[in-house]
Amino acid sequence: MKYLLCAMFLLISVSAFAQQKPSPYKGQESRDIKALSDEDIRGYLNGLGMALAKAGELNHYPGPMHVLEFAGELKLTDGQKRRTEDIRNIMLNDAIPIGKRIIEKERELDQLFASGKIDNANLDSTLGEIGRLQGELRAAHLRAHLEQKRILTPDQVAKYDELRGYGKAAAHDEHSGH
Repeated sequence: MKYLLCAMFLLISVSAFAQQKPSPYKGQESRDIKALSDEDIRGYLNGLGMALAKAGELNHYPGPMHVLEFAGELKLTDGQKRRTEDIRNIMLNDAIPIGKRIIEKERELDQLFASGKIDNANLDSTLGEIGRLQGELRAAHLRAHLEQKRILTPDQVAKYDELRGYGKAAAHDEHSGH
C-alpha cells in the first residue's frame, strides 16, 4: 500500500510538472515568419556563415572573413589579402541573393499554413525549393573555404586554427598550400 501511494504521488507530480513546462516555441508565434528568428533573417540578408561551412571550418579549411580578421597574425601577403577579399566578395555575391530567396520561401510556407491553404503538393514543392536553396547557400560558403585554403600556407592554416581556438592542429594533407 505504501509503495502504491508513493507511485501515485510520483505519477501525479511528474504529470503536473509536464503540464507546467512551457513549449520551447513560446513567444515565437508572434514572429513574422514563424520558422526564422530575427538573427536567422539577418544572417540570410547579410551572407553570414550561420555555421553552414562547419565541415570545412573544423577540418582546416579557413573562412575568408576570419582570415581577414587575422590578417596581421597570419602575416598575409598583399596578394593573399587581395585574393581573400575577392573570395569573400564572390561568396557574398552568391550567398545574399540565395538568402533572400530562402526568406521568401519560408514566408510563403508560413503563409500557406496560416491561411489553411497548405496541402501535400504545395508543402512538398515549397520544402523542396527551400532545401535546394539551403544546399546552394551551404555550397557558396563551403566553396569559399575551399578556395581560401588554396591560397594559404600550411603554417598559416595551422595558425588560423590556433587563433580560432581549435588548438595547434596542423594542416595534415599535402593539398594545403598555395
